[in-house]
Amino acid sequence: MQFLCKEYQDGNPRVRGLVTDTRIHLVPSLNPDGYELAHEAGSELGNWALGHWTEEGFDLFENFPDLASALWAAEERRLVPHQFPNHHIPIPEHYLSEDAAVAAETRAVMAWMDKNPFVLGANLQGGEKMVSFPFDTARPSPPTPAAAPRPLDYEDEHPELQETPDHAVFRWLAISYASAHLTMSETFRGGCHAQDVTDAMGIVQGAKWHPRAGSMNDFSYLHTNCLELSIYLGCDKFPHESELQQEWENNKESLLTFMEQVHRGIKGVVTDQQGEPIANATIVVGGINHNVRTASGGDYWRILNPGEYRVSARAEGYNPGVKTCHVLYDIGATQCNFVLSRSNWKRIREIMAMNGNRPIRRVVP
Repeated sequence: MQFLCKEYQDGNPRVRGLVTDTRIHLVPSLNPDGYELAHEAGSELGNWALGHWTEEGFDLFENFPDLASALWAAEERRLVPHQFPNHHIPIPEHYLSEDAAVAAETRAVMAWMDKNPFVLGANLQGGEKMVSFPFDTARPSPPTPAAAPRPLDYEDEHPELQETPDHAVFRWLAISYASAHLTMSETFRGGCHAQDVTDAMGIVQGAKWHPRAGSMNDFSYLHTNCLELSIYLGCDKFPHESELQQEWENNKESLLTFMEQVHRGIKGVVTDQQGEPIANATIVVGGINHNVRTASGGDYWRILNPGEYRVSARAEGYNPGVKTCHVLYDIGATQCNFVLSRSNWKRIREIMAMNGNRPIRRVVP
């Protein structure tokens, strides 16, 4: 925060461009209860678990609805996307009840996500040194047919990795942080608790490293437009004051580079023929089975890797619009606007409903 403000006032062109063209939200601490416990113990007496849970005993990072399992169950029943969406999956009603086992911090963050059309996010943690990206949930293997023999090493649970439709984009975002970090990609130094799980790159898919359901990253991806990653800054979760300056130098370039990635891909506005914005229009990118929605002003952002994409905009009561959008290697999203014309299908459905949804026959005199 101090760096952005000072460099902006001093006229740093990079920071000025970032602050001017980007809406930046910063949350100093998601778990103030845990931070207070860790602060009291300090670096010598603390451990990775100290301060991990809230005072009520919640692990906030795993306290979100498990939307990934709901999506996969719908896919197996072939309900996606016609009856079950592949994006903006609603929060289950039982999760929103007052007596649900949900932390106050989790409820606040979910409301915050719904209020703001976030595009890119990162949660900073400790205990390891790497970048983790969705899915964090491991998909259960399909059941073995009763007549099929089981292998000798068979276990009841065989979770398998399930990549997100934006797997390539997530890898790019993770690499953009890890490669700019001064030590994160130096995996020859070894991990904090075990061998290197990042294939010497400093990045890993969460389900490959530490499978868990209900993570903030999975929830953000499946319920909002936001691509969220976890950045683990080091093995010591509460470093000494004398070490903080070096920690800042290790991460400074990574933080700037990561935030700049929000301007990679396509962006635009969806309007009707009178120029009025269309909210909640769906933006579909060919070849990527995960859509985003326009915000209240009809605007949208879609992070994509360089390439050529067939993009369509769809909204209830309008004919879809389709165009080809090119994403370049340079930072700066490609403008792709859509103007949709009104459709007659809404009126046709009303007429068919009045006729009992039976085909309407044209009587020839």
